[in-house]
Amino acid sequence: MTEPQLADNELVAAIVAGDQERFGELMGRYESKLIHYVVYLIHDRSAAQDIVQETFIKTYKNLRGFNAKYKFSSWIYRIAHNEAMSYVRHEKHLDHDTDIDTTEDVAPESDIVREIDRSILRDKMSLCLDEIDARYREVLMLQFYEGMKYDEIADVLRVPPSTVGVWALRGKAKLKELCERKGVTP
Repeated sequence: MTEPQLADNELVAAIVAGDQERFGELMGRYESKLIHYVVYLIHDRSAAQDIVQETFIKTYKNLRGFNAKYKFSSWIYRIAHNEAMSYVRHEKHLDHDTDIDTTEDVAPESDIVREIDRSILRDKMSLCLDEIDARYREVLMLQFYEGMKYDEIADVLRVPPSTVGVWALRGKAKLKELCERKGVTP
């Protein structure tokens, strides 16, 4: 019989109580998501992997300071955000060559053409997304790629949820305008 999967906050409590082995579970839950998020922030996959490792180190060191009344996901994304911004300040430039892993399970032969079309559309949408203002791009990334709600995004970005809503609306409008101008339509 398999042990039921613990919620993030329960895992944190177990780790703080002395079960450090459980930290690997948290890393497994968040590593690929955080790498994807950081790649969109800094446009450098190799650096993103280093930043996520540093995020996990800081998370582990500060786990006792985590306030369980908040969502763990918002907290760890905030740490990753801060690490990425530190990297950007240190590097003082963005490399626009992205190395995003879009590998997915191989589709059955009958679906290959549709999957290729979706992949091309995803790539074109990413190019459009890269051209909008960073704050709008970040909100849209957290909302659509990471599945966060406005209050969670607000926790990550340290802005009011109403600001997140405004940025999301403006970002969607700018993304739509750019995609239409470039002929990118779903």
